[in-house]
Amino acid sequence: MQIISLNIGDKKTVQWKNKTVKTGIFKYPVKHPLFLGDHGVENDTIVDTKHHGGIEKAVYLYSKRHYEFWRKLYPHLEWQYGMFGENITLLELDEHKIKKGDVFQLGEAIIEATKPRTPCYKLGIRFGDQKVVKQFWEADKCGIYFKVLKNGKVALKDILTLQKTDPGQPSIADMYNKKKG
Repeated sequence: MQIISLNIGDKKTVQWKNKTVKTGIFKYPVKHPLFLGDHGVENDTIVDTKHHGGIEKAVYLYSKRHYEFWRKLYPHLEWQYGMFGENITLLELDEHKIKKGDVFQLGEAIIEATKPRTPCYKLGIRFGDQKVVKQFWEADKCGIYFKVLKNGKVALKDILTLQKTDPGQPSIADMYNKKKG
């Protein structure tokens, strides 16, 4: 589970349904290491602090393998890592194998899996098509939010290494499917 992209975003103002909306979902890849802190990724903008960021959602990880699925559905988009609002894109990340509370080393940081990402209309804004929100729910490719237990820098090619797991906890995929109902 190697890092292939580090992504941050700035606040962006867009028009949606005749309203002005501010969002931080337009992430873009950077080459320099990122600092993971208790409340998020340094130099990354979180606009909607009710639903994103904070201790339980300090950093969002997503799998490159999922991109292959989405590229087939949206071949017209100009694809780059960070499209799903993730801070870190890994070569692979399996929501079915990672459990709530699993602890990992990533670069200098120690992080703990907390919950799946649930889609909102801002993902539709990013894709230019609101049907992606429903497709995201149905696709079972949610990515994972983590809290930061030990602050530290992460860099390209760092490996996500499992340190501790509790087999009695649900997988992130199970949590996601339970939210879907």
